[in-house]
Order: sequence, then C-alpha cells, then structure tokens
Amino acid sequence: MLGDLVKVVGADRVTVTMLVGYDEDAHAFEPKPSDAKKIVASQLMVINGLHFEPWAVKLAKSASYKGDILIASKGIKPLAKQKKSGHQDEDHEEAGHHHEHGDQDPHAWQNPNNVKTYVRNIAQALSKIDPASAEFYKANAQTYIKELQSLDSAITAQLASIPVAKRKVITSHNAFSYFGTQYQVTFMAAEGVNSKAEPSAKAIAQLIQQIKREKIKAIFLENMKNPKLIEQVSKEAGVTVGAVLYSDALSSKAESGASYLKMMRYNLQLLVEGMKHNS
Repeated sequence: MLGDLVKVVGADRVTVTMLVGYDEDAHAFEPKPSDAKKIVASQLMVINGLHFEPWAVKLAKSASYKGDILIASKGIKPLAKQKKSGHQDEDHEEAGHHHEHGDQDPHAWQNPNNVKTYVRNIAQALSKIDPASAEFYKANAQTYIKELQSLDSAITAQLASIPVAKRKVITSHNAFSYFGTQYQVTFMAAEGVNSKAEPSAKAIAQLIQQIKREKIKAIFLENMKNPKLIEQVSKEAGVTVGAVLYSDALSSKAESGASYLKMMRYNLQLLVEGMKHNS
C-alpha cells in the first residue's frame, strides 16, 4: 500500500523501492543484507507505524541509515485492539502469522479517510527532500484525495442498501476494524481457525456453531486453504465461503488488488455481496 501511495504522490520524480512486495506479509518479513543496502542508498524511508512493521526501524539502525524516516500514519487517531466478545486478541497467531501490535490497531488504511493523511504526510516528506517539486507533490496528493473522497462516497452508497443489522462479517484476519467503525460493519474473528495449524475438528465445529449462532453468511477465511474443510463448513453451516479479502498487502498487477483503490473496491464488492445474504 505504501509503495503505491508514494508512487501516486511522487510520480516520475521519485524512484520507489519496496522492501515488502506484492502479496507479501509485512508482519512476517525478514530483512536481508541486500535490504540494508537499499535503505542506505535512499533519501526517505516510509513505514506505516503503529507497530505494524517493528523490524523496519531496527533495520534502519543496523544499516546506519542517515536519511529521513516517515511514519505515514502520523496524525491518525488509532483504534484500540478489539478484545470484545466475538474478537480475538491480535497478539496471537492470526491468519498464519504472529502479530504484535501492542494496544493499537495498525490497519488504519482500511478507512480511506485515513489515507488522506497518509498522502499528505508523504507529500510533505517528499517536499522536504526535494523542495523544488513541493507544489508538484502537493498537487498530486490533492488529486488523489479527491479519488479517496469518491471511494468513501461509493462505499457509503453501496452499503446503504444493506440494513445496519445485516452488516456482519466473519473473517479469519482481524484487520478491518477501521472499515467497520467508519461504515457501521461488524467484523468478527472466525472462532477456532486463527493459527498456523490446520483447523482441528473441534475448531471447525466451533466455527460452524458461531456461523449458525450469529446467522452470518458473509464468511471470508483467509487461512483455510483446504478446499475439503471449506466444503465442510459450507455444507454444515449452510453458507458459501467467500473469496480472499486483501488486508495487509496489495496483489500482483495481474490480480484485482493491484493498487490501493482497486483493493478497496474489490473488497467492497465481496463484502456487499456476502452481507446481502445475512439473515
């Protein structure tokens, strides 16, 4: 996401190198010596912050990086980790990886209104190292902010057709709280399946009970790759498990989530279609 946003603001006046690439997990990323060399050669390092990539600052220090470090989420009021009933603590192995976010939810980009802050911060940081292009960066940021406003309006409009009481989703990756808070959608962690191990029979039974109890048919289980297990859940709970939502990384250019705007529109389409079937 950050690479995409920096490219939008910087355009052809900035060369962007992404340490964490498409379809990769920033949580589980393990820097290589070559990554330290990339950082040393750069003038600006952009990170999300909110404990999303704790390895980044350590890498910069070990590489003796002398350039600027931008925390792109600076100025955003973070949400607390959800610990209410129906949500699991994020200091656990979630969606196949261990997340340590402290008390703050780092997935602020799931609300496009927060991304306005991201691009303003990026424009300001680029202007600091390249003052001659300050107006160029500012203009690009303002143009993109208008696209984010259109995205926000589209999300609101499409969700308007679904009663708030039916806006419920079960997902194995607890990364959508900012989206849920902004648009009155309740996201619940899939009970029993948030671990590296293949879900046990007990975990599957627990999930099926949850689906029936909550009467939710919008189910997105990122870490259940086994088609037989998905078939079992679908059959016994009477639901269709949806396609994978993009949460922490963009897809390759050939797929549906190749940019931030494409990712959000793709997720919206899946979420709306799933929630339409909720009881």
